[in-house]
Amino acid sequence: MHDVLLIPVPEAPMTAYLPVFSYRVPAGFPSPATDELEGLFDLNSLLFRHPDATYLVRVAGESMSGAEIHAGDLLAVDKHLEADHGHIVVAVVEGDCTVKRLERRGESWWLVPANPAFQPYQIRTGEELHIWGVVTHVVHELLPGKLTALLHSRD
Repeated sequence: MHDVLLIPVPEAPMTAYLPVFSYRVPAGFPSPATDELEGLFDLNSLLFRHPDATYLVRVAGESMSGAEIHAGDLLAVDKHLEADHGHIVVAVVEGDCTVKRLERRGESWWLVPANPAFQPYQIRTGEELHIWGVVTHVVHELLPGKLTALLHSRD
């Protein structure tokens, strides 16, 4: 289990409409031709369906690498959604925060990593467990250092 850096979402996220192209990209870059422009899309409406109940968190460790969640990634976490079998959640177990897949196995609930180097964790009766929300999106940085610099510029 790892510490995480919580990043609150502003009460009224700024609307930022981005162009969405209807062209499907097989392995290249879409032509910015206007006949391919499908419309404008506000990325905030995708990442923050429930802005009052959403926060961002940075990932530490590689226990979820099989789910394409890596150290340094930014997760959008929705506290409004009810956690269920198969959801990736941010959970606090006995005071330790972690990101894992929630699974029901028979009568038991488990927090399951997506990396075979880590062991699943069975949630036992009487344990202190809090689900802090369901992970809805992963922002994976492709230009190393840009996300870190952006987050530090907000301090």
